[in-house]
Amino acid sequence: MSILNVEHLSHGFGDRTIFTDVSFRLLKGEHIGLIGANGEGKSTFMNIITGKLMPDEGKVEWAKNVRVGYLDQHTVLTAGQSIRQVLSSAFDFLYEIEAQMNALCDKMATAEADELDACMEEFGTLQDLLTMHDFYMIDSKVEEVARALGLTDIGLEKDVTELSGGQRTKVLLGKLLLEKPDILLLDEPTNYLDSEHIEWLKRYLNEYENAFILISHDIPFLNSVINLIYHMDNHELTRYPGDYDKFQEVYAMKKAQLEAAYNRQQKEIADLKDFVARNKSRVATRNMAMSRQKKLDKMDVIELAAEKPKPEFRFKDARTSGKILFETKDLVIGYDEPLSSALTLSMERGQKIVLTGANGIGKTTLLKSILGLIPPLSGTVTQGDYLEIGYFEQEMTNPPDNSCIEELWKEFPGFTQYEVRSALAKCGLTTKHIESQVKVLSGGEQAKVRLCKLINRPTNILLLDEPTNHLDVDAKDELKRALKEYKGSILMVCHEPDFYEGLATDVWDCTKWTTKIL
Repeated sequence: MSILNVEHLSHGFGDRTIFTDVSFRLLKGEHIGLIGANGEGKSTFMNIITGKLMPDEGKVEWAKNVRVGYLDQHTVLTAGQSIRQVLSSAFDFLYEIEAQMNALCDKMATAEADELDACMEEFGTLQDLLTMHDFYMIDSKVEEVARALGLTDIGLEKDVTELSGGQRTKVLLGKLLLEKPDILLLDEPTNYLDSEHIEWLKRYLNEYENAFILISHDIPFLNSVINLIYHMDNHELTRYPGDYDKFQEVYAMKKAQLEAAYNRQQKEIADLKDFVARNKSRVATRNMAMSRQKKLDKMDVIELAAEKPKPEFRFKDARTSGKILFETKDLVIGYDEPLSSALTLSMERGQKIVLTGANGIGKTTLLKSILGLIPPLSGTVTQGDYLEIGYFEQEMTNPPDNSCIEELWKEFPGFTQYEVRSALAKCGLTTKHIESQVKVLSGGEQAKVRLCKLINRPTNILLLDEPTNHLDVDAKDELKRALKEYKGSILMVCHEPDFYEGLATDVWDCTKWTTKIL
């Protein structure tokens, strides 16, 4: 049975085409991985099928009475709302039923006999709906899911805008699970999640009986939960049964077959053109030449898709730093309350350290405290000599209205336009991306703009906060290669063992010193 039908979908932004004549069907129980390079339109596709965006052409049709749950990588939580309020909003439709019942009670107070019977019957129906959906157990359900995701330890009355990226993802995920939708749409759900909760989500999706569509660049996670791949490439959407590894195998075979057919056809075209050119003016062979020309005119020419620009990251090295990069003495980090015990840490030149541990325990806060962006609650941080620091923040809050060119020019006013364009192109951005506003780019494209700023400034220590979030597979592989080659030192927050394996000289488990229990 088809749950979702998408027919002849076409969409673009300005002169940038995203899809051309895309069709798609979602069947009951399908666990789909939606993959493709950054900027191919995966999040746009999700926004179209959820009705957040109207397509230029085509039809989107859901089966009747299907409840859709969407975890969006760009969801903004409202300031002033507590974690409890966001989780409870999963039951808004039940609160609306309760409000209808209260209105009926008021109406019954003055109703005539006939009207009273009708009101009581409707009241009974609404009452049954509330009971069926466990309305009177909402608080215990919220507590149960919050506990499973480690949100009760943060405090359910905490303002959602004070949460870390991972904690926000957990809140949105918790709300989604409480809604119990018929279909799950998940856009990069593992971004900002720690390894413990990625495992929890993996188990949940493996046991999930309904259909889901998952966008993810985390290949081990993707392989463990999906049974079908849809590949978004060159404005098309292609279906591949099996997991990501099987897709790669079939895709490579199809690509090789197409290239072989293209080469054969190109040789045939060249031979035909040569024959026509040599024989069209000779009376004896003119008819044969015309026959060959007709064959050429009718030929369905095979076209190879343009190769996607692959990023090339090369970090610029600054002068050598001193031996000690930073030292902390009895450092306690935090905002209103401590996030750590007293820390006495040091980092030496040449170390490549990865910080791991659950969300919200202070990994980002530690980076910002070392940089001097957040004052310590107590203790001291001493930076070493001759440091040239490069800092990559976890996410871009309020992306600017500037184009990518203007954004990079602002950072490097001495660059020529050619140098700016060339630097952005090396990071895997096309001309259309480069000329677009930063705020309309996908999360992965925005990350590439920020990496472009980082690699073009000479540094001898990099502080990287979740640098792999949103990046596609090619960009991740290239970033890992560049960081291994980098002569400076690295202090990085990362939840992907596959990424930092073979790169890190040390792994610091931050759960050992946190005061939080998550």
